Amino acid sequence: MEQRTLLALMVFSSLIVLAETNDQKHAVEIYSLHVDCKVTSRFAHTVITSRIVNRANESQEATFEVELPKTAFITNFSMSIDGEVYPGIIKEKTAAQNEYDSAVSQGQSAGLVKITDRKLEQFHVSVSIAAASKVTFQLTYEELLKRQLGKYELLIKVRPKQLVKHFQIDVHIFEPQGIHFLETDSTFMTNELTEALTKVQNETKAHILFKPTLDQQKKNSELDETLLNGDFVVRYDVKREATAGDIQIVNGYFVHYFAPQEMPVFPKNVIFVIDRSGSMTGRKIEQTRDALLKILQDLRQEDHFSFITFNNKVVEWKSSLLPATEENVASAAALVQTLTARGGTDISGALLAAVGVLEKAEGLPEQSISMIILLTDGQPTSGERNVEVIQENVQKAINGKYALFCLGFGFDVSYKFLEKMALSNGGIARRIYENADAALQLQGFYQEVATPILMQIEMQYPENSIEGLTKNNFKLFFEGSEIIVSGKISNELDFLPVEIKAQSHMSNFTLKEEANVKEKEQVFQNQKYIFGNFIERLWAYLNIQQLLEEAISAQEEDQKALEAQALDLSLRYSFLTPLTSMVVTKPQQQEELANKPTEADNEKPSSLPARGALRVKSGSPAGRWRSELQAGSNRKMFSVSRFRDAVRAQPIANEHPQLLLQLPRQNERICLNIDKRAQTSVHLLSDPEQGLTVMGKLGDGINHFVQFDINYVNPPVQIHVYTHAILVSHNNKNNWLSWTKSTSSTIQGLKVSVEKERSITASLPNTVTVKIALVSFPDDFLGLYFLNTDRFSDKVTGVLGQFYSKVQFDSNSNNDQRAVERLLRVSGSEHKVSRSYKKDYRLESASEPVSCWSIDLTP
Repeated sequence: MEQRTLLALMVFSSLIVLAETNDQKHAVEIYSLHVDCKVTSRFAHTVITSRIVNRANESQEATFEVELPKTAFITNFSMSIDGEVYPGIIKEKTAAQNEYDSAVSQGQSAGLVKITDRKLEQFHVSVSIAAASKVTFQLTYEELLKRQLGKYELLIKVRPKQLVKHFQIDVHIFEPQGIHFLETDSTFMTNELTEALTKVQNETKAHILFKPTLDQQKKNSELDETLLNGDFVVRYDVKREATAGDIQIVNGYFVHYFAPQEMPVFPKNVIFVIDRSGSMTGRKIEQTRDALLKILQDLRQEDHFSFITFNNKVVEWKSSLLPATEENVASAAALVQTLTARGGTDISGALLAAVGVLEKAEGLPEQSISMIILLTDGQPTSGERNVEVIQENVQKAINGKYALFCLGFGFDVSYKFLEKMALSNGGIARRIYENADAALQLQGFYQEVATPILMQIEMQYPENSIEGLTKNNFKLFFEGSEIIVSGKISNELDFLPVEIKAQSHMSNFTLKEEANVKEKEQVFQNQKYIFGNFIERLWAYLNIQQLLEEAISAQEEDQKALEAQALDLSLRYSFLTPLTSMVVTKPQQQEELANKPTEADNEKPSSLPARGALRVKSGSPAGRWRSELQAGSNRKMFSVSRFRDAVRAQPIANEHPQLLLQLPRQNERICLNIDKRAQTSVHLLSDPEQGLTVMGKLGDGINHFVQFDINYVNPPVQIHVYTHAILVSHNNKNNWLSWTKSTSSTIQGLKVSVEKERSITASLPNTVTVKIALVSFPDDFLGLYFLNTDRFSDKVTGVLGQFYSKVQFDSNSNNDQRAVERLLRVSGSEHKVSRSYKKDYRLESASEPVSCWSIDLTP
């Protein structure tokens, strides 16, 4: 029997740890987990060390996953198994691919790193552990924390799924400017866990330690279930004086931080260009309406605004921009509430119309900033459809006068197209993920650009004394953000002068500052928080980020030169970037590649089988191969050894089943699909002795369940689970719960727990536990399953319930593990079932396929 353990660490300036076992609970045990994060002048250096032991009497497989910020660069990875160290080596991507097996190197990405969230990407590697052996995983990454809305944020998602004997998170912060404020927050903290949290802080340093004991981690003294499940957040900002910013110097490299405060805000002239094509139907257009209504309330009275909506037709709300008076805002809100979605997508016509409105606008404030904010969820299907022509025409029309911000809603958009168009016109692009908080994502983006306080900023340094200067000219500066410039001091200087020229709402101004080089160097001497030449690494990190961004909108020859410079820095400083690969060597000379994906790689997955890939599970008996569909070009996963044999060996997993259940006392899974034509509301399960009934409703336009109704007799509680919210009813009182936050409550012994954007659990002592997973990609649906199913009585009935009492495989049916068909007896009826590979909605990572016996039923 195959045994599988999944160990995942998810880090977004952060960490999530996940461990699951099948068949043998915690056979592979995490006995030590340490996250050590040193933040020095915003530059964060994080080392994750996980030690695990195989307590089984046979080999086990562990999969190590770390979810880290998209903006971070992995710098080091190693595995240590029985004293043997297996390091990851960073090489130029093409060279690394050429060393790989030809089946892998034909232009396809390896799957050790994939995008999993709007802010996160996941590093992933698996290894076989011999009985009684130990393995240590260690991963290091670096990133420059970005100031947004007046603060830096370090989010640590904690989810071990088991008790960890030595669990510890250390966050060290050193800010020479001084720490203005520092706070911690958590979604899972209890009074007991609060005792495990300590914070020590002085003028420039802080140390936050979270080190819960085993007893503090437990939900209760009887069960080995962990409380560590949620977000742990550190937020802070630094002190600033009314000067030309702060300069810091180490080993001949400098970094200059500039973030002026309390300056008057420029009036904005903003045109919202909103896609209302047919693909925006439903949740997208609803969330867009919600966000726009909030954004309208955030407009300042001195701002001017207008709307252009488009499908295959472009409609201007007004022929000119209007001041943001109470009356005009109310009129716009009325328009927003009537937005409906249908038709094609004329992006070109809409953007050129927006430029035209700005061009002919009259009566705008003399000192003001004009911007266009585009929101679309698809490709151009009407009007001009050639994206290169659209980019060229829009850039020519804007001509450097306005800023263009492009928001791509979901995965049908060409993010590369939007990103190039935004960067070519002084703006940025952002993908809006189709989650429950999409409206908040839209509002959050607007807040970032809502308060411009400077324009045309020039940061000037002595030309003859500085080499490798990063970007030092900026078109706009928004309140709550920060400008960062770095470079190398090439000549012996006693003082480093800086001059800042910028335009504020009131006037043009110049700021001058001089940094004493020796004094600045002295600040970082003998500091235990410092990780070596951190400013030099910060300089390289910033250079690479800016070179790659500049290459997006550059001409082909310039693009190659920019990428060559970025590649040279990536190799010199061992950064895993989109231009490099990390070669991870494992026991038995197996090799895998880690490639860093970009947001442009993260488009909607194709259903073509060619986009799937295979991975060896080396810890399973006889080296059994299993298939895994890793959707999207950046999500393919390959093991070189016996690759071609594996391709021929297994089918590829396709979609989620409607219902997935584990047969009682049998190591077999059933994937159950109900004929939707029969009825939309389905009686799934009733057990009179358990006092439990479950009904389900299939969705319109989606072949999955979108509603479950759970009814308990004692206590008399009804739980109605929808994809948008949860309703708990008891004694004629209704309580709505949101998917957007974790919560827990108990009603006469019935515990109802919501795990944020993941699942709801209903549990009652001595009763079957009901769990429902929320699956949000590509369409929202719900997945039902049960725990402690041995508690079902013989009287359990229903489409799903019958499988828990009256089911058996035919004794003459082929029970060979390789069989593709068998006979199954259910409630006296005989069904032919076939082996399938489906995505498991019970797992945190839904891309992991499982083998199951597929059966179609009509209620």
